[in-house]
Amino acid sequence: MTTTTTSQQLQLIGARVAQLTQSRGFQYGQSALAGYVVWTYVIRVYYELRARGIRGSARALWTWSARHVLLLVLRLPRLQRRVTSEMDDARKSIRASLLPQSTETTPPLPLHGLSPAEIHAAMDALDVSMGADATWTSGKISGAVYHGGPALSDLLASVYARYLLANPLHPELFPAVRAMEAQVVAACLALYNAPPNAAGTTTSGGTESIFLAVKTHREWARAERGIAKGWEIVVPESAHAAFEKAAEWLCIRVRKVPVHPVTRKAVLARVSRAITPNTIMLVASAPNFPDGNQDDIPALAALARKHRIGLHVDACLGGFILPFLEETGLAAGSPAPDGRTRYALAPFDFRVDGVTSVSCDTHKYGFAPKGSSVIMYRSAALRRYQYYISPDWSGGVYASPSISGSRPGALIATTWAALHHLGRAGYLDACRAIVGAARKIAEGRRMRALGLDDGIPELYVLGNPVASVVAFGARVSDGSSVDPLGDAMGRRGWHLNALADPPAVHIACTVRVWVFVWCWVAFVGF
Repeated sequence: MTTTTTSQQLQLIGARVAQLTQSRGFQYGQSALAGYVVWTYVIRVYYELRARGIRGSARALWTWSARHVLLLVLRLPRLQRRVTSEMDDARKSIRASLLPQSTETTPPLPLHGLSPAEIHAAMDALDVSMGADATWTSGKISGAVYHGGPALSDLLASVYARYLLANPLHPELFPAVRAMEAQVVAACLALYNAPPNAAGTTTSGGTESIFLAVKTHREWARAERGIAKGWEIVVPESAHAAFEKAAEWLCIRVRKVPVHPVTRKAVLARVSRAITPNTIMLVASAPNFPDGNQDDIPALAALARKHRIGLHVDACLGGFILPFLEETGLAAGSPAPDGRTRYALAPFDFRVDGVTSVSCDTHKYGFAPKGSSVIMYRSAALRRYQYYISPDWSGGVYASPSISGSRPGALIATTWAALHHLGRAGYLDACRAIVGAARKIAEGRRMRALGLDDGIPELYVLGNPVASVVAFGARVSDGSSVDPLGDAMGRRGWHLNALADPPAVHIACTVRVWVFVWCWVAFVGF
């Protein structure tokens, strides 16, 4: 009896379900759901085509397909064994170049502590075994080490020792460090002509400053624009990789746009087409790291205002160069033989309406120790989206302005000391020397191409670099290659940065880079 009843109930349910699926309302709902899914993909394809164009989209599809096919092929046992073997060989080669054989095994924690003399002796031994030398002091290193001379280094070492144990997480214990941080931020805001209600914080470097800018705009878009997911940022191909790193961690999509092959600026039409309803921020560089060129920030700001989104200016590299170009007379650039102007600086700071945040590294041309940067916002209201607060933690209310909880107060103190020791006059002198050296190098290459001097016609300067970085590419049309440039410079003790797309090398001038004219004109074999 029970079995029969159950069977009848199941048949009745089945009949009702069949009746429901055949109803007009269900069919409408099914069609609407299918239409929504199709429409979603159509919109995605539309924005992809709009941002990349047909050629760019085809190229991206080809790259994606080739990558996945290659990954599938590499899973074949025979190829996988070969790849594993080659990767092991590569790791050994890299390890051998970075760690001498004697230091490959990390020693355990000593049972008894070493004396100060033993510590210094161990460090001396490490320096010798690792092949350390003083090549960076020769001035033949591109970037890497930014310092204001031995006297400043000695001062910063003493300041660091004084505030060695300071931790800004506890401002009530270290009020002096808190005041120093406020003064560092205020000094940077003044350099970038920020409005009265602007605000900022110190960070551990340019990557953290960029990360916080992206995070802040995401939270702003969530609260003010109602964009709860699917956030996007538009980033020129020349922008720093830290934007992609931040986007990956924060679940944000990056829409990359090309730069003009001659001016090296973001192509505005492509930026405009890459903006979607989910875009929260545009990115501009002042200048960019690869070739030292500056994006058209006023034009990008106009786009940001039109679409009511943020514009972040990455001035990490030019942080303490660009603000001084105008006063040194270098901002106007110099006339070219063809009547145009080279190296002219375009507006880049908070005077440009639409710029919402700026990152500025104090540990580069600010000459502070490594691990120091500043992120600035047009308003304190925007900065509040950067903060993290946990009011319900069992340990009490926890709040931090940046990624780190505890922070080294000694780095804040040394940054404050560097800014106040050098002062405006010191940074002006450094700006004249550094930018002057960069432009001499660039002009030395340009002159012979114009039939005016002994330059290198096989090379060309990428764009019009405005500050301290000059990048050189080779003219492919006449069979030239840029590779011999790096090799020849390396044989003369120089260390340059290799670039890709286009293949090039760049030099980032610092106060230790002396301009040896012969090193730029004595190359053969191009």
